[in-house]
Amino acid sequence: MQDRIPYSVTFLMSICVKPVEIRSRFVRRRFRARCVALVALALVACAPNRKVGQPTPDAGPRSGGPPGGVPTQTLSAAGELQRLYRGMGLIAGAGSLSFVASVSFLGAPNADSTLVLFAVSMPSRSLGFTREGDRYIAEYTVRVEARQGLRLAAQIDARETVRVPTFRETSRTDESIIWQQYVRLAPGRYQLAIVLKDEAGLRNAAEEVVLEVPRIATGALGSPVPVYEAIPRSSVDSVPRLLARPRSTVVFGVDSLLPLYLEAIGADAPAQVKVRVVGEGDIELFSRDVEMTQRLGVRSATIGVPVSRMGVGVSSIVVSSSSRADTARTRVMVSLGDDLPIATFEEMLTYLRLFATPDKLKALRDAPIASRSDAWLQFLKATDPNPGTAEHEGLRDYFVRIRTANLRYREDGPIGWQSDRGTAFVGLGDPDNIFDSAMQDPSARVRQQVWEYRNIRLNLVFQDQTGFGRWRLAVSQRAELENAIRRRLSSP
Repeated sequence: MQDRIPYSVTFLMSICVKPVEIRSRFVRRRFRARCVALVALALVACAPNRKVGQPTPDAGPRSGGPPGGVPTQTLSAAGELQRLYRGMGLIAGAGSLSFVASVSFLGAPNADSTLVLFAVSMPSRSLGFTREGDRYIAEYTVRVEARQGLRLAAQIDARETVRVPTFRETSRTDESIIWQQYVRLAPGRYQLAIVLKDEAGLRNAAEEVVLEVPRIATGALGSPVPVYEAIPRSSVDSVPRLLARPRSTVVFGVDSLLPLYLEAIGADAPAQVKVRVVGEGDIELFSRDVEMTQRLGVRSATIGVPVSRMGVGVSSIVVSSSSRADTARTRVMVSLGDDLPIATFEEMLTYLRLFATPDKLKALRDAPIASRSDAWLQFLKATDPNPGTAEHEGLRDYFVRIRTANLRYREDGPIGWQSDRGTAFVGLGDPDNIFDSAMQDPSARVRQQVWEYRNIRLNLVFQDQTGFGRWRLAVSQRAELENAIRRRLSSP
């Protein structure tokens, strides 16, 4: 059974707070969006031949991600993010055109069908843009197929156009382009295939997964949907107008809230639900009772989950009602940036080693799992340089330096911020002066850079003995650098 809803649209996320441009064959709306750098949702699924969705019928958890934690083997940032997304229950496309997709399930007027929202996101830099007057244009195609055996149950073919006003927007790495489409499918198991193709070049990507479409009984909760914007459906016969977050991700220091859309249909839909954020070890990080607004045959609500209460890494959002036995859940991620994939509390502490003193980090590390949320809040309070603002400027600037180091010193080692020059930059900031020996003797076999920090009376000498830009700090100066960073961290 297929019933395609005429709501296929491409959203172009704005760089700052301004209207978002929407290109669609069927609708043209203007939303307002906050500036975002990365993002999180998890309502279904995984890599080829992995199962997505949840096969339970009317009751029981409906979850996008598999149980258990995420393994922590060392991968590149892109590979690590792909692994994290799949572990959250999302679809991470393999190929030269990177994309992340989510599938969420909402109730339909008839329990014999389920309203399915397919949402796909990609960064602008994945597409080949060409100049068109004073703008830049790119085109891409999306194909989504859901099969049961040899039977094609649903097929979506869309050709979309993206126009941006500046060249800068063509090279964005965040979740800047979002395509989504509603379809009604009968409950059951499907083989789902998603194919994206850049019409200007040879870039393409595809992923095939097993999709379990649940039967959502009257009164049962649909999938919690992480969103950018949400306009509830006016009646059970319509659809909610959502701008989904296919990556189910928010960025620490950039986003303060994770908006979440909740919905149940039918006369016995709950008037109130409990929303909980559950972290590692099934520890509750956040809990709130939410009133559901009644409309014609449907109850819904949009809640903003505080990012500061979620902790960095992957956690689960669980929605339940005292009037029903079933629960709905999704996995979300608080990220530190596109190139800083962190899945666990321990990984976060590793990233903070140049931000806080060892005793402050030890207090976090030694905190019992049940007390980690309180310990994290105390850490934020103790390290916030400007407690009067909602944003933690210290951590924001610190992670900006890490991201800058990863780009600026990527040739120095496998991870830029952990290289010698990256460590100095993150720990001490930019030097007051840099003297490069190549300016005086370009033919010298061994190059030297001298970084001068005048205020702390420190000169660091880096050498490139290979000629390939792999700068190393003289062994005798490593202790000097560590002592300088330690003194900076200890100073009030």
